[in-house]
Amino acid sequence: MTLDEYQQLAARTIGARTPTDQLANMALGLAGEAGETADMLKKHLFHGKALDTEELVKELGDVLWYVAGMASAIGASLDEIGTRNIDKLRARYPDGFSAEASARRVDVSTA
Repeated sequence: MTLDEYQQLAARTIGARTPTDQLANMALGLAGEAGETADMLKKHLFHGKALDTEELVKELGDVLWYVAGMASAIGASLDEIGTRNIDKLRARYPDGFSAEASARRVDVSTA
């Protein structure tokens, strides 16, 4: 499945909203789901809970659903968003990520 195919299938469950309401709903939902994933990791790292990767996969799916809904609300495709992000990362880290490359960001002008 491509990201665009996922986006089209996910759109079936968004419901009818104005683009503004959809964008707001998706942004707030994304924040909530990101918080749930962060809480799972916090409990794993600092409370001694086992990391339930099956549950984490479900939460990441919820995050993706909200991202797809936000993309749809602004008329962008997930394939386009993914491609543009990879292009940005390639420009920023042409030889792959490292702390040194992060410190000397080649994609940002200091002038």
